[in-house]
Amino acid sequence: MHITILTLFPDFFQPLFLSLLGKALEKGLWSLEVVCLRDYGIGQRKTVDAPCYGGGAGMLLRPDVIHHALDDKIGKIDPKPLCLYLSAKGTAVQQQHLEQWSAQQHLVLLCGRYEGVDQRVLDFWNFQEVSIGEFVVCGGEAPALMLIEGCIRWLPGVLGNTESLVCESFRDGLLEHPHYTRPYNWMGMQVPNVLISGHHQKIDQWRLAQSQKQPQN
Repeated sequence: MHITILTLFPDFFQPLFLSLLGKALEKGLWSLEVVCLRDYGIGQRKTVDAPCYGGGAGMLLRPDVIHHALDDKIGKIDPKPLCLYLSAKGTAVQQQHLEQWSAQQHLVLLCGRYEGVDQRVLDFWNFQEVSIGEFVVCGGEAPALMLIEGCIRWLPGVLGNTESLVCESFRDGLLEHPHYTRPYNWMGMQVPNVLISGHHQKIDQWRLAQSQKQPQN
């Protein structure tokens, strides 16, 4: 899987080189290209934004700047990769989306800033607008990091224990059950006895019952 990120702040994505994702990157389980939109800016000052037509606060990323970057990076690729724009008004990302997107050979993520991007470039390149929640942040970089991690962990070989993908929150419409580790007795609170019983069927039944008790949003 190859991921192309378009952003004004390439350094924002240094965390992708850490921990499990970084190790998977070193192993060639996925690849990454971070494209700085400023490199495609207009004129000597490399301008990337302009005021909104019709007025209003804030600046908008120019369509020609984004188009030049996209044309340079994926213009000759056929078929075109899946293009996602991180937007507060986009379709809410669910666990099944991440699993589906992880099967893509190439994923393009566009990170907006300021008031966002010109709608025309989204339409021209058939971007899907997606959101990680009903809240607003300063740009698409932080949401993109979350989306990428959510996708990459589905790739074979990334997680040491593939069972982690099966037995986790949202997988079967349930939230995950509580977890416990050593010490057995901490601050007067003990691990539930069923978990140290060695009876796997009873443990599974307990975990299912606990998942069903978890509050749903």
